[in-house]
Order: sequence, then C-alpha cells, then structure tokens
Amino acid sequence: MHPMVPYWWYKSAVSAENCRRILDLGLDTIAAQRTRGMATTGTTFGASHRGAARAGAQAAADRTLDDLTGGGSDTATREKVKAQTYIRDCELCFLNEDWIYQLIYPLVVDANARAGWHYEFDYAEPVQFTVYHPGNFYGWHIDGHTCHHSAFRLREPATVLSEGRTPKFLVDNPRMVGKVRKLSITVNLSPPDSYQGGNLKFDFGPHARERFHECEEIRPQGSAVVFPSYIYHEVTPVISGTRYSMVLWALGQPFR
Repeated sequence: MHPMVPYWWYKSAVSAENCRRILDLGLDTIAAQRTRGMATTGTTFGASHRGAARAGAQAAADRTLDDLTGGGSDTATREKVKAQTYIRDCELCFLNEDWIYQLIYPLVVDANARAGWHYEFDYAEPVQFTVYHPGNFYGWHIDGHTCHHSAFRLREPATVLSEGRTPKFLVDNPRMVGKVRKLSITVNLSPPDSYQGGNLKFDFGPHARERFHECEEIRPQGSAVVFPSYIYHEVTPVISGTRYSMVLWALGQPFR
C-alpha cells in the first residue's frame, strides 16, 4: 500500500502566538511532571528508546538498519544490532486541550480530502508535545500499521511491564481499542533559525522516484505536514538549538 500523494503540507498554519501558547503549556506540563517524579522521556513499543537502552547501546540517529549492520543480511546479525541500538532520544508530554485540537484536527480532515486518501477515521489521540535538544533524534519508524493484527488492544490491569517497556499495541484508552493510526500530523512550533538539524525526513521506499525526502517545507514556524501513519520517517539529530513540535494521530478501523 502506498498513496499517490505521500504527504500534504501547510505553511504557517498555526500562528506564532498559538505556537508560543502551546510551547509554554508543553514546557510547563513537562516541568510539573518532573516535579511529581514522572518520566518525560520519549518511549517506544519494545523499549527501543534511550531511557530503556542497555549500557553501551548505540544511537541509530540518521542511520538505517543496513547502515548499522554494514550491509549484513543474516538474521542473527540484524537482531543483535537492533537489540544494541536505540532509535529515540527526546522528551515529551501529552496535551488534551480542546483549543489545540480545534487548530490542527481540521488540517487532518482537509488533507485527507485534498490528497485523495479518503481514509475513514473517527478518533484522535492526545496531542504529543515533543522537545529535541542538541543530539536528540527519532530514528526510522512508522507511527502505525494497517491491518487488524495491529489494532490496539486494551491492557489488562494485571499486565506486568518490564522496566521502560511498552507492550506492542496495548493501550489504556478504551476508545482506541480495535483501531489503528491512519494519519499523522506534525506541526513545527519553533522559528526556523532557532535550531539546526532536526528535520522530518521520509523514506518512501526503494521503488519511489525520490526515496528519501527531508521535509524542509515545514521549517517555517507553525507549518504542518499530514501523512499516512504507515510511511517510514524520522527526525534527524538536532545539531544546535532546540526543536519543539507537536504530533497528532487520527485513528480508525483497520484498512480492508
């Protein structure tokens, strides 16, 4: 499955004033969570993030699995490298304010129509506010799979988690159960000259006319990009400054 239009973007769709409001709210929320002893480290399914990485683990940064293995194709080598690599290093919190949804959810609906995807979705997760400091990144990943095997399931109260580990597809929100992430939207909250690096980068696959694309289109503050959640993407390492962004996922029944 691959869309004819791989992404749809909007320049400065969120005003500088609203970017500042979201940024202040996100930073205050992170600070409050730290005060309460809550973790603010970005996590991943399967614990492939820095907070759960074993001692001596290497950062994926802007490297694919092929880069990390030196082209080694045997399963044992690839699994060993994956186990010794973390793909995420950032800080985040989640926001539920209605006024933020009112700013960005209509962009998802509009892009879904304009790009010709016409995906069916009926729920949006909390907004993820993310902070990338110098050296932080989020390596190659997808936000969601497409079939019923990957639909979210309700976590049982007795589920025991190993340290830093989030079981795949298990959630605490009943409204997510039975659904998959279909569309993702990323909004850049930072002025373009306030950081270097930290670009959203797509991998459209080996048969695409342009396989890799750094989405420079959303460097202007308040710019947004909407894309199918099953497309591989990353946030390249921040070289200097701090990148602030927010992400929202639109959920619906698995593709058929």
